[in-house]
Amino acid sequence: QVRLVESGGGWVQFGGSLRLSCAVSGLTLGSESRGGVRQAQGKEREGVSYFSITRGDTYDTDSVKGRFTLSRDNAKNTVYLQMNSLKPEDTAVYYCAVDISNIHPARALMGRGYDYWGQGTQVTVSA
Repeated sequence: QVRLVESGGGWVQFGGSLRLSCAVSGLTLGSESRGGVRQAQGKEREGVSYFSITRGDTYDTDSVKGRFTLSRDNAKNTVYLQMNSLKPEDTAVYYCAVDISNIHPARALMGRGYDYWGQGTQVTVSA
């Protein structure tokens, strides 16, 4: 059974940083695509970053380019989302997600098509 457990969310002031961790079990990292998705209250789900294993590239939504970095530690079977220069508009519930179906990056950045999801963690950025 595949399980994704997230941690690292919380409250931070404008301009601060947080690192979200996503521990993956039941699936060995290294042969799948992965990403981060967020959903702010009253808004649609949005993909923020997506690493495509087939394309060997990372895709970020425009609003987080240069600020968010998606990475992984295969030895720990963990995915990370480093978030710097945080803004109030980054406030949302953040989810890690794994894709074994090789979805198109555009679909991933809509927060759609993933096969497995974490439980979500709240990130709140104050002005």
